[in-house]
Amino acid sequence: MWQRIGVLCGVMMWAVQSWALCPVWSPARAEQEITRLHQQLQRWNEAYWQQGSSEVSDGVYDQLSARLAQWQRCFNAPEQGDLHTPAISGTVNHPVAHTGVRKLADKSTLARWMRDRADLWMQPKVDGVAITLIYRHGRLAQAISRGDGLKGEDWTEKVRQIPAVPQTVSGVLADAVLQGELFWRRQGHIQQQMGGMNARAKVAGAMMRRDSSPLLREFDVFIWAWPDGPATMPQRMRALNDAGFQWSARYTLPVSTVKDADTQRTRWYTSALPFVTDGIIVRAAVEPAARRWLPGQADWAVAWKYQPAAQVTEVKAVNFTVGRSGKIAVIAQLEPVQLDDKQVRRVNIGSVNRWHTLDIAPGDQVEVSLAGQGIPRLDSVVWRNTRRVKPVPPPPRFHSLTCFYATPGCEEQFISRLVWLGSAQALDIKGMGEEGWRALHRTHHFSHLFSWLTLTQATLQSTPGFTGARGQQLWHRFDLARTRPFKRWVKALGAPLPQTAFNSLPAVNWPQLVARDETGWQALPGVGAERARKLVAWFHHVEVARLAQWLAELKIDGFSGH
Repeated sequence: MWQRIGVLCGVMMWAVQSWALCPVWSPARAEQEITRLHQQLQRWNEAYWQQGSSEVSDGVYDQLSARLAQWQRCFNAPEQGDLHTPAISGTVNHPVAHTGVRKLADKSTLARWMRDRADLWMQPKVDGVAITLIYRHGRLAQAISRGDGLKGEDWTEKVRQIPAVPQTVSGVLADAVLQGELFWRRQGHIQQQMGGMNARAKVAGAMMRRDSSPLLREFDVFIWAWPDGPATMPQRMRALNDAGFQWSARYTLPVSTVKDADTQRTRWYTSALPFVTDGIIVRAAVEPAARRWLPGQADWAVAWKYQPAAQVTEVKAVNFTVGRSGKIAVIAQLEPVQLDDKQVRRVNIGSVNRWHTLDIAPGDQVEVSLAGQGIPRLDSVVWRNTRRVKPVPPPPRFHSLTCFYATPGCEEQFISRLVWLGSAQALDIKGMGEEGWRALHRTHHFSHLFSWLTLTQATLQSTPGFTGARGQQLWHRFDLARTRPFKRWVKALGAPLPQTAFNSLPAVNWPQLVARDETGWQALPGVGAERARKLVAWFHHVEVARLAQWLAELKIDGFSGH
């Protein structure tokens, strides 16, 4: 890994993109929050550098560092020590310092960096741990961990146990200093699909163990720098390849335009590789003399990391919704954050019990990502406010037989029922989402779930927020809904029947469904004894019966028994 040397640039990038507003805190609270976060980041940083332990991902660390920097600017707070160069154990001097690389924010920043440079090359940003390999008289003499860039730990004995690291070399490499990345070799790793797999921590942990780890046999090395090596990149790559450092030659490519760099970056992100990566490195072939290399001082190589698959953002509020079946769901309103091509403003936490388990309150920092089909999900809480003010959830009094009518306290479940009945699975009333149903209910004060059937074309066209054309279109769609098959209307009512049972249900009418006993329901696939009891109770419930009678009077197919 190219380490956290470049984190300051990342800090500034995240601060600008994500957290432009300052929290409304008293000076005392601001000092408390800043101190707590700084201390936590320092603990994570020390674990990262000293024990090789990644307690949080680089993305979380970078984004919380950005939050700290933002708070410090908001409250003119002094920096409380250096997060970037903690005290690191290491007694062995590197013959050439590790410089690290600066992280660039985006493609346009890379384009500006490339503009005045020539003979550029790109490499995948391999995710492992940095190391110096020293060869003398053709033999591996010493291997040194990165440490603070100037001094590190002697890892020679461990590296000798890694079969993929050449123990002997010849020619121009016989007396050479190489810098590279020890990585966990994978087969067909696709970064876009598989993510980081905690690869760096696995390598660091195995190298720092006192005893030998069988995992060493699965390690390899990617050489990304040869200080004072051959004059041209092709010469370096040929020599490295001939010596057994195969990955460097295979994955070091010439690049002349930012468009080409972007294309190759995407290709590496989506293709099978033998290692985990977190971006690309673009470097100039011409480098200063090795004696001038210093930590944090390289201007001949930069990193352009992949967009994190997960983002850290702030919880602005915690709200509760009641679904059509009466289940209470907890929704976190978020500071807007970009995930892939989506701007995420809210995420479904799940049940009240899960919310209690996660212990989320407004002001907390959470990590969110996109699940299957691009649905936002909450992965974890990465930082909690000192002051925990949590809302009170509604009482658990809702279930599958409540809120068919718009009675006090039923607003949320009632609206959820309307959204469901208009969905493609039920009556398929296109163009009617939650906001549309809320607008109609707000203006026309629905009595029950099917009150919208009584709205005329003129009434819909005069509804606030609806144009005449939309009102006319909606009236036609409401009229079309009347002709939907009987089973669709049973679904619209919310019958707790599995789809497999619906598919197997013979052509029936409402009286036949009401007459069905538990044994009859259990004959359908997916219906057990408990569900059968619920179905009998549901079809005999007084409010369900009243709605069915009302639909029969409107001559909706199947409800009159014909």
